[in-house]
Parts: sequence; structure tokens; C-alpha cells
Amino acid sequence: MGKVGGGSGGGGYPTRLGALLARTGILLLCARGACGGGGSCCPPPSPGSAQRWTPARAGTPPLEPQEKPGPAAVPGAQRRSGAPAKPSRESAAPMPFLRRPVFTVAPGDRALSLERGPGGNSGVGGLRSIRRRRSEVEQEKEDNGEGRRPRGPLGDGGQREPGKATRFRLEELRLTSTTFALTGDSAHNQAMVHWSGHNSSVILILTKLYDYNLGSITESSLWRSTDYGTTYEKLNDKVGLKTILSYLYVCPTNKRKIMLLTDPEIESSLLISSDEGATYQKYRLNFYIQSLLFHPKQEDWILAYSQDQKLYSSAEFGRRWQLLQEGVVPNRFYWSVMRSNREPDLVHLEARTMDGHSQYLTCRMQNCTEGNRNKPFPGYIDPDSLIVQDDYVFVQLTSGGRPHYYVSYRRNAFAQMKLPKYALPKDMHVISTDENQVFAAVQEWNQNDTYNLYISDTRGVYFTLALENVQSNRGPEGNIMIDLYEVAGIKGMFLANKKIDNQVKTFITYNKGRDWRLLQAPDTDLRGDPIHCLLPYCSLHLHLKVSDNPYTSGNIASRDTAPSIIVASGNIGSELSDNDISMFVSSDAGNTWRQIFEEEHSVLYLDQGGVLVAMKHTSLPIRHLWLSFDEGRSWSKYSFTSIPLFVDGVLGEPGEETLIMTVFGHFSHRSEWQLVKVDYKSIFDRRCAEEDYRPWQLHSQGEACIMGAKRIYKKRKSEKKCMQGKYAGAMASEPCVCTEADFDCDYGYERHSNGQCLPAFWFNPSSLSKDCSLGQSYLNSTGYRKVVSNNCTDGVREQYTAKPQQCPGKAPRGLRIVTSDGKLTAEQGHNVTLMVQLEEGDLQRTLIQVDFGDGIAVSYVNLSSTEDGIKHVYQNVGIFRVTVQVDNSLGSDSAVLYLHVTCPLEHVHLSLPFVTTKNKEVNATAVLWPSQVGTLTYVWWHGNNTEPLITLEGSKSFKFTSEGMNTITVQVSAGSAILQDTKTIAVYEEFQSLRLSFSPNLDDYNPDIPEWRRDISRVIKRALVEATGVSSQHILVAVLPGLPTAAELFVLPYQDATGENKRSSEDLEQISELMIHKLNQNSIHFELKPGIRVLVHAAHLTAAPLVDLTPSHSGSAMLMLLSVVFVGLAVFVIYKFKRKIPGLNVYAQMQNEKEQELISPVSHSENRPNVTQAELRSPGQFIDEKLDPQPIGE
Repeated sequence: MGKVGGGSGGGGYPTRLGALLARTGILLLCARGACGGGGSCCPPPSPGSAQRWTPARAGTPPLEPQEKPGPAAVPGAQRRSGAPAKPSRESAAPMPFLRRPVFTVAPGDRALSLERGPGGNSGVGGLRSIRRRRSEVEQEKEDNGEGRRPRGPLGDGGQREPGKATRFRLEELRLTSTTFALTGDSAHNQAMVHWSGHNSSVILILTKLYDYNLGSITESSLWRSTDYGTTYEKLNDKVGLKTILSYLYVCPTNKRKIMLLTDPEIESSLLISSDEGATYQKYRLNFYIQSLLFHPKQEDWILAYSQDQKLYSSAEFGRRWQLLQEGVVPNRFYWSVMRSNREPDLVHLEARTMDGHSQYLTCRMQNCTEGNRNKPFPGYIDPDSLIVQDDYVFVQLTSGGRPHYYVSYRRNAFAQMKLPKYALPKDMHVISTDENQVFAAVQEWNQNDTYNLYISDTRGVYFTLALENVQSNRGPEGNIMIDLYEVAGIKGMFLANKKIDNQVKTFITYNKGRDWRLLQAPDTDLRGDPIHCLLPYCSLHLHLKVSDNPYTSGNIASRDTAPSIIVASGNIGSELSDNDISMFVSSDAGNTWRQIFEEEHSVLYLDQGGVLVAMKHTSLPIRHLWLSFDEGRSWSKYSFTSIPLFVDGVLGEPGEETLIMTVFGHFSHRSEWQLVKVDYKSIFDRRCAEEDYRPWQLHSQGEACIMGAKRIYKKRKSEKKCMQGKYAGAMASEPCVCTEADFDCDYGYERHSNGQCLPAFWFNPSSLSKDCSLGQSYLNSTGYRKVVSNNCTDGVREQYTAKPQQCPGKAPRGLRIVTSDGKLTAEQGHNVTLMVQLEEGDLQRTLIQVDFGDGIAVSYVNLSSTEDGIKHVYQNVGIFRVTVQVDNSLGSDSAVLYLHVTCPLEHVHLSLPFVTTKNKEVNATAVLWPSQVGTLTYVWWHGNNTEPLITLEGSKSFKFTSEGMNTITVQVSAGSAILQDTKTIAVYEEFQSLRLSFSPNLDDYNPDIPEWRRDISRVIKRALVEATGVSSQHILVAVLPGLPTAAELFVLPYQDATGENKRSSEDLEQISELMIHKLNQNSIHFELKPGIRVLVHAAHLTAAPLVDLTPSHSGSAMLMLLSVVFVGLAVFVIYKFKRKIPGLNVYAQMQNEKEQELISPVSHSENRPNVTQAELRSPGQFIDEKLDPQPIGE
């Protein structure tokens, strides 16, 4: 969703540059190509997320350079508005640098930025591919008064009748000007200029040398003028000769207060001046400032955002700082400034939690401790989505794959913004919150490069369609540009470019989008020849987008102090085109238009629009400009410098009269900055008197009632050449009688061809009464609502205004129960919030009963008590049937929700035997930790099979038909988490096995963890190989879990790589007998550590001593005893080694011991496999890497 432009603002907040500069008076200059290496001249990168709020009001991306964010700042949708934005976020950061030298004409422009660098000279424009070109020789002749005149004047230099053609006076006149060079700064490629204005003669200029190779500023100079720019003084010695300055800030409410920021790579300091930059005090910082946000009313209150995402506050204009909050999202912090002016020290911010979620927080600037922070919106919000604008707060929350937008009006509880039911927005940009109304651009599910314009009620909740398929473009930094322009000085007047059948056409409205029409093309061209253009097939189309560089103004301009004058570039035809662009002017608020130039020019308003200054877009040096004193009907040529100048930028004097202009440029690429001060006061010989004005009535095609009122302005007579001075506003205004044209369709209603507003197919008009109770009243819509800010009275107002009506008694209907985040899962031991939604019913007289399905139930006496949700904690996992029933005297309704309660799955262990025989089923079991996690899905992969087996049970039987090493993998899906484990099993036709025991001292050093068992298994195997001489390929040893320590010895057949020399069963018996013999002789031992010797025994060979040496027994008895022992031993050996499938009892015991292992407090991550299948090619290799025994199932 798009950022709201203007308003309470936050650090580096993108706003309309013209409005911003009107308050700060800062011009920024950059050498051409200065963004090639990054740095200050480069606008911040676009982080990119279409579903985030993006700025729509201003037409500029964020104003401060910043690091590439993750889910952070988003340069977004931009409206081309001529109206200056309200003072607030505009001053949040130092002025931006432009990447191209374009002359800026945005309303109230007091600052801009340009670039100068290798590869060419700067100039006013000359950068657009659509611009016509002429030879430099021809251009030079023209600038010297030779050859043909600029395209547009009459060929014979004569004048035609008024209204038939634009008149041009070719006689060259001279403007009063002075030139000053910033000597010694010829290498500097960036500059920032501040002009206090408002009867102040002080101008400050900060120039810098940005090294693209180093990516940093290496030099800086500070200049100050006290005579309106006639002369300048260098102040490097006052700020420190070795100090390198990076940015210049100006307090928006007290222009005498200046703040300079040093380059943080050298030092982090602030230099503060309270006397318009005459003297400075230096203060060191313990953090690095990335952006600043000045309070729009309190001159000493500042918020500072650091490079490590911390927010600081100062109540002493930067002299002392206090940490407010860590983990603040870039550009998402705001002062709380409402029209009611309450809580001026409240700070709104979006902060990230430790787990990466975003929260909306508020706190006082001097007391932002954990206990004093509030969370106005319950739960988390989408990252980078908080917007605070005037009386409105916006957040976004995505659930079920769809974004949902919420608004708080005057800091009351949040309500979901209501668009038409099937708008299904993909993206939303809040364009404006002026006049207690929200203007938004919405990209619906079936749109790609267009947006629909919607306008809201006062609370910002219910939206109705204003215009469909408005053209949008993506700016050079990835920001969305909406082709919508609000005309300054006339309330409710907008221009928009709408796409119709793949053609873009310009439309105009005078009543906030209630009615739109095409623009009537001029009757004649520049030369007075008739133009044949018949509506609706042909009309005038205007470019409403900003220039190629988003930091410069656009190619359309209007002013609050000149409400009838609009200057724009465009073309005449069936659609908007980038070819054959001309300049047009309207002096009657868009009703009629005149062509003034056949090439693009930038136009600056002087003397409240009494003088228009036009400067041609060109990359060549110029010394002339054109002036008009009659709203563009005629133009005179003036020279402002004797030597042609590459123009980098123009700055008009801040204030109401604006009669001094400074042109910034250079004579050549290597020359110093040249500052040309142009004083227009010498043009006038007197101030205007009352008789110099005439009345002019605002109208729309003859209709005088605009937004419910008739407004009459006074204009200077075109033949009078006097200085106007202060703007007086409208001369007179009177309300009109209300007609149907003053009303728009209400929410849920659509305008049909007969002009009537009827309910949409998806809308039930009676649903508006669902939020009231029997005995109360509600406003029953007539299908119409008065256009916000419309001042009409009487007439049909009573007929179309919503009527109070008694709330009807209704039975409950349309009951739903959902979780607050829209999910069907909850976590064990954590709060889950359930929301009860009722489509119809008496809310105050309805009994609600909720059964959570775990033996707990609650009741509520009315639905309003559940507005914040019903919280519950489930102590067990499982699927719970949550039921809710509502009852009132007229009926009842019920709803069911099946809620899956889970706990996080931490570990999966696949339990599987090490060895098995062919064609024998083996049970594989997935053992989980914790054992109860809720509903699970098991995916089994066997060997090289490409198709998995999917089960809901954690056990699966497998049968192996061939010898060798086989791999089994299990994946366990628990909610959004998937864990897996892989085990390898050896398959043979036959093998021998024997249980081993150890001397008791081994138990003292057994930590009972898998790593220790694997290491001891390798040690035992090595001891067996050394004692018996048997190849390690025949031996597999697995130490079993638990105490006392035991192990399983496997004697395996081995077949070499040629497939020959495979051991027979007799060979395995011989090896087994050799093993037993060595074990009985205590020949198998190993040294655990110095002095600790461990013996390995064959377990359970006999239950009695082999020899009894007590003297009380006779010889025959002893012989009989020995015979019994040897017979028992023979039986044991035969039983143990002659069977084909040995050790079932052993495996059963292993299963019990494995279960003991799984409840061990030792970390279970140690059971994860550390080898690949390629490493398990033989039993010998297997024992080295995989000795942890596994149970085979229940």
C-alpha cells in the first residue's frame, strides 16, 4: 500500500519537492553523472514490495541517502500535485541531489539539485529523447539575437489580434543581474543551497567534492551571502578548516536555525547555528545520523534515525539526544500532529521484534520506556506499512494471501477499509488525506499498468469509485507514478490520464471526481491558424508525470496564488503522445487552452503569477529567457547574463512576492559554480492599485457553482504592468443551492446511465443497520452522499441526505468464527485470538456462547464485548472443534471452526536396524521430539525411487530383495516446517552376530551420547582386527545406548570389487569362533585414556563359573560339572551361530534401550547423519560412520 504524502511525516519522507522547498529554501546541485558511483547524489534504492504503502502525494522518492534496506523504505506511487503539501515530513532529511540538470518549476520551488561531471556539460533539460534538436551553430545564433526566433513566434515579428495567436516581442531587453563565482571550488561536483527568504537577505551554499572511486566526500566549502546573493563569503574557517561537511538542514519553523552534518567517515558531529549561519557551535554525536525529522510546530524538537536503525529524540535542537527505540523500520516514524493539536510530543513508529515481525508503537519523546509504550493496533502488521497522516493512521495486514488495509480516524479504534466487494486490491496508494477525506489509488486484481481512483467518507472507511483505469508508470528508481495531478488553488480540481482501449487521454474534474470530461483543444495554433479538433475524437492531452529524474518537478505547474493559471506540456490528437510536444497555458482554470511554445520550456511563477518566466530545455549554454505579463498571451525576450551559461538550476526567492531569482550554472565543465542573481523589481515602476484589477469568476464550461459555491477572484488586467505583492485570495464566495451534481454515490451503490445511484449486485443495503440495537437509530443511506467539502445548501440536500431510522430487530444471521490472523493453526501454550463475526443481528441483545473444544466454554452477554477478540490458550495438541452460538429473542445461529493446535517440531530421528536379511520386512519408525506435535504428514523415500510414499503414520515396513547398502529417508511435515532424517541399512543373505560386554570401568566414562558410541565402536573394531587378524570388511560393531555399556558385533560376508572371493557361511562360522576364542582369552582390550584399560567380553556365554576350585567338592562331581558346562557351551555356540536370522531377542532389548535414549536430556540434534550414501559402500565403511544402533519398530 502506498505511503501517504505529507502530513506528520517521518525520516526521509518522500513528499512533493516544490512544497518542501517552499518551506526550506534549499537548492541542491550535482555534477552530471554524479550518481555513477553512488553516494549522496544517488537517490535511495527501491526495496521493492508491491503490497507496501508507497508515497503517492509528492512525486519524489525518499529524500535521504540510505543503505539498501531489506523490508524497508519503499519509493512508491506518486501523485503529480500542484498544491503544496502541509509542513511536516518534508523537512525530515537533507535535500536530495538530482542526477540530471533540469530546470525545476514545481509550485513554490525553493530548492533543487543538479549534477555536473565528466561526459558533458549540464544544461536546462536537453535530456529527453522526445525533445527536438537543432545545431549548436543555429542555437548560438538564436541566443545572440541572430537568425530565426524560437519556435513559436510569428515569422514577421508582427502581432496578431488577441486570442488568435501567442505574441512574441523579439527586441532583446536586459534584466538587472550580478554574477558571483565560487572561486576555488571548480572541482566540487555537488552543492546545496538554502535561501531563507521572507525578507531575509541570507543565502547559504554548501559545495562538496564527491569521489566516486572512494565512495565518499573528500572536500567541502561553506559560502554565505548577506545581500541576496550579490556577494558571498567563504566560512570554512568558522566551521573548521579540516571539517568535511556532508549535509545542510534548516528548521522548517524557524529559518534562522541551521544544522550542518559532518561526514561520518571522519567524525560524527553536528554544527548548529541560530543566526542564519553566521556562527556555529559543534556537538559530537555517539551515533551516525541517516535522516532527521523536524517537528512541524516545535522548532527545537527533532527525531534522528541512525544507520543502525535506532531512533533518537532531541528537545534542544540537536544539542542533546535521547534513545527512543531500537529496531525502527526506515522512514516509518512520525510526529503526532492532528488538527486538534493534542499530544504534540507523541511519536508514532514501526519497530521490528526479535523474531522479525513489525509492530505499531507510540510513546512520548522524552519517556519511551517499555512500560510507557502503547500498541494501538493489536498484533503484528505487515513490514514497512505504517503511515501516520493528519487525522489518519493506516496499517496493512496480509492474511489468506490477500492484503487488508486498516485505518484509524482521529486515533480511534482501527476499522478495515471498505472497498467494493470484488475490487480485490493487489496494491494501494494513499494519495491524499486533505479536507477530512482519503483519496486512494487501487490496483485491482485484473489490472496491470492502471489504477482505479477511490474517494472515502470522512472516517476513511467506506470508499467509492471516482475514476477507472488511470495510467501509471514506474519511475527510474522503481517507484510507481500515478498520472493524477491536483490543481493548486482550486479545491476539488484534478487532472488525470485515463487509459481507454489502449489509448491514454487526459480528463479534468472540478468536483473531486464526481464528473470528468476531456480537455478542449485550442482553437488556433501559435500562428493563429485554426485547429480542427472535435470532441470526443480529438482533444488536448497533457503530461502529468514528473520528469525523468524523480527529484525534479514535473512538466505541469500551477500555484495557490495564481488559481486560474495552469502551464503544461502535451499534444493535440486522439491520445497522449511523446511526440510533437508543445507547451500550453490556461488562464481560466482549464476551460480553454492556448499554445505558447512548440518546444518544451520550464516555467517559473513570479509575483503571484503576475509574471511567467520561461526557460528553454536545452543542453547548450543560454543567456536569454522569456517573460509574460499577461498570463502567457504575449512574451518578451530578456537576457540575464552577457556570457552564455550552462544552467544547472534556478532558485526563486522564498516568500510571497518572489521577485529575485538566482540562476546556478557554469561557463564550462571545469569552471567554478557561477551564481547569477536576477532582480525583476526593476521591471516594474509601481505597485498595483485597486483599479488595476478586474473580477474573474471560477467556472466549469459556464457552470459557476463549483463544489457548491460561486467564487470570484480578482485578476490584474492584462494590459497593466505593475507589481502585485501579497496574494489576497478569493474576492467573494457564496454558497449554491444543492443539486444532484453535488452528490456522489454512497458506498455499495453504482451510478447507472440514467444518473441514478442503485445498489451493486453484491451489496445489501440493510447490512448498514447490523451494528445497532433495538431501540437505537442509524443513518439509512439514500444511495447518495454529499461530496466532502462541498458547500451547497438547501435544494435537494434533504432528499439525498441519509435519514435516521430506528434499528430493526433482527435474528442472528451470517455468523462466522475465525482466528485474528486468518489461520487455522495455533501453537500449544500460546494465546490464540478468535474473532466472532455476525452479518446481521441485534448486537447489544445477543447472547454468545463459545466452546473451545478442550472442555472449556465461555459466555458473553453481547457481541460488542468480543470486539477485541476472544483469547484462549490450549494446553494440549490436537484438532479441536470450536463452536459458537448466538441467540436473541428472534432466533439463533451457530458456526464451527476446526482448529489445529500444534507445537514446534524440533527433531526427527529415523529408527532402523543396521543389518537385515534379504526378503525380510523391516520396520522403519520416525521418532519425533517432542513426541506430540499435532497433525503430521510423513513422506518416505526408498533407495533411488523417484515417487515417494505418503502416510499419516510414523512407521513404514520395507522389504529388500537384493544385497547391498540401502537408503531410507523420511520427511515429516508439521505445519510450515519440514524436517527429515536419512539412514542406511546393510542387506545380506546371512550374517553372524554376538552381544559384547565390557569391564565395569567403561561405564564411568560413558556419557551416553551418539558421538561417544560411534568413537568407542571404532576403537573396539580396531582392537578386534588387531587381535584376530580378520579383515575390517567383515566386522561391524555398534555400541548400544544405555548402561551398563554393551555392544553388538556383526560378522558380515564380504565380496570384493570383482564379485569374487565371497565368504561362505562356513567362513563366517570360522571367523565367529575365532572371535569368541579371543574374547574368552581376554585378548580384546583397548586403552580408554592413560591408565584406564577396558576389557571386551562375549556376553551371556554361561550363567555359572566355568571352574569351581573350592576343596569341598569331589573329583567326580567336578568332572560332571565341567561336562555340563561344556555341553551348555556347545549348545549356546550352535544356537548362536548356526541360525540364519539371529538375535531377535537382542533387537527387542535394543528397542527398549533406544526408547530410554530418546528421553535423555542430551541434545537430539546429535543423532543427525553426517555421511552421504556414497560413503556407505560396504559394511566396513558403514561402521566407521554409522554406529548408532536403531530400533526396528514396535
